[in-house]
Amino acid sequence: MESNNYRNLNYLDSSMFEKFIASGASRLEENVKKINDLNVFPIPDGDTGDNMYRTIVGGIESMNNEGSTHLGKKASALASGMLFNARGNSGVILSQLFYGMSLGFNDLEKASIRDIVIAFEEGVKRAYASVRPPVEGTILTVARVAIEETKKEIKDINTIGEFSDTFIHHMYNSLENTPNLLKVLEEAGVIDSGGAGLYLICEGVCDCISGKSEDIELSFHNENKNINLDFSKFTEDSELVFGYCTELLLRLMNKKVNVKEFDEQIIIDYLNTIGDSIVCFKQDSIIKIHVHTMHPQLVLDFCQKYGEFLTVKIENMTLQHNESRFSESSLPTAKKARSKFATIVVCDGEGICNLFKDLGVTYIIDGGQGKNPSIIDFVEAYKEVNADNIYVYPNNSNIILAANQSKDIYKESNIYVMESKNIGQAYTSLSMLDYSLDTGEELFDLLNENLNQSHTSLICKAIRPVTLNGINVSKDDYISISDKKIVASNSDINITILDTLKEFDFELLTMFYGKTIDKEKQKVIKSVIASKYPNIEVYDMDGGQNTFDIILIME
Repeated sequence: MESNNYRNLNYLDSSMFEKFIASGASRLEENVKKINDLNVFPIPDGDTGDNMYRTIVGGIESMNNEGSTHLGKKASALASGMLFNARGNSGVILSQLFYGMSLGFNDLEKASIRDIVIAFEEGVKRAYASVRPPVEGTILTVARVAIEETKKEIKDINTIGEFSDTFIHHMYNSLENTPNLLKVLEEAGVIDSGGAGLYLICEGVCDCISGKSEDIELSFHNENKNINLDFSKFTEDSELVFGYCTELLLRLMNKKVNVKEFDEQIIIDYLNTIGDSIVCFKQDSIIKIHVHTMHPQLVLDFCQKYGEFLTVKIENMTLQHNESRFSESSLPTAKKARSKFATIVVCDGEGICNLFKDLGVTYIIDGGQGKNPSIIDFVEAYKEVNADNIYVYPNNSNIILAANQSKDIYKESNIYVMESKNIGQAYTSLSMLDYSLDTGEELFDLLNENLNQSHTSLICKAIRPVTLNGINVSKDDYISISDKKIVASNSDINITILDTLKEFDFELLTMFYGKTIDKEKQKVIKSVIASKYPNIEVYDMDGGQNTFDIILIME
């Protein structure tokens, strides 16, 4: 179809849908850093743009592998791929928005203007349902207001072009209004980053409708691309010990099975006989499969009885560039005995991770500020620990939603999401870890009781000037953030630390030094604190974390 012809059409088909989504993702890709920089707090490694981009790109890869030209099937494939790749609050909400839209398009070869409105409404409904409680002034509001206001004018809308013009106009106004709905946005002088990401996607769609964007090529940059493998690790004389990491997206086929009634437990039971580290779950007619096995060809042969492959990835685990992402990822493929309790912590920094292991944590997911784990990362971790009761510490408010979504997907264990927003909460909670208790609820009550027995402050350099909580911050000042508030700021890190400590009552101070704090700086910091608080017990160590120069935990 030639450029500029979409505007006058009064329907949406699968070919248009694919082009529109690709154009939206391209616009987002061009502005990832801009979205990242819309953080309320002026800290490095904001990740909203990256999270949203990686989420939608995961959906596009799935959509591109959907052979059907049916609009509903294309939309469903997009939604499934986005779900499996969703990261951070913004990514999870975005995936749910598109999942709801896919339900609206489910039975349609083509969608009318009114069908599009209904699909958007269903998307907003699903997105709101994914957040408890939903917060206005965010991506949720931007999406809801845009479709509500557009629906009011539906009688005067007859073409895709008219719809897109009206919709993007109301979305812009809604995004512009977000600081009036959230005080923290108003104080920081920024619009909502998730809403801005959604607006850019829709803006890219509008450009495609108007013929302003053509020949879209996405870089598909994400953590799984461009992995460098050292083939010298597996030579002509090597012995296969670790097996193959085998991942599939299987499309169930009506000619082979009853798709609606098919139970993925059939596949799980078989995979348990030939491998381990199994993740297998179904959404609509797609089954996501992950298994470590010596015989990947058996996996393919068995699964093909029920459907056909959308994607297949098989990697020799001796060569996998894993960087110890999971605590026991390098173990041979021997199935672990099921335990009564297990704990999972999200954190970064070698020192911090080792500390949690010393506290008895079962499994570490490498993640945190700037690198949020996906829903599938959590599901893989649940399968790996193989316990009746699993306690999860997200340690970042932007990861809690993904953890809760993964809880809804994984049904093999009792998952308790400890809504920790920083490592300090996890640290004080896990100091009471007692695996000898009788029930999962007893341990949950104990861990939850100690979740808020400390105060945590995160210190790093500001990347831009800002005034928040009555504190004026200059670029490159050290700022201290506690409970989503800036509590201190100064160009001297030692003054920032002292100004932070005077805000709290405490008897014990734990400090984690980030990668930027060398041994000499550590000595100075500890000396300054000792001179001001000679009777306070101080425990300090190299945390190795990336974003924050210092993490203070005050008990």
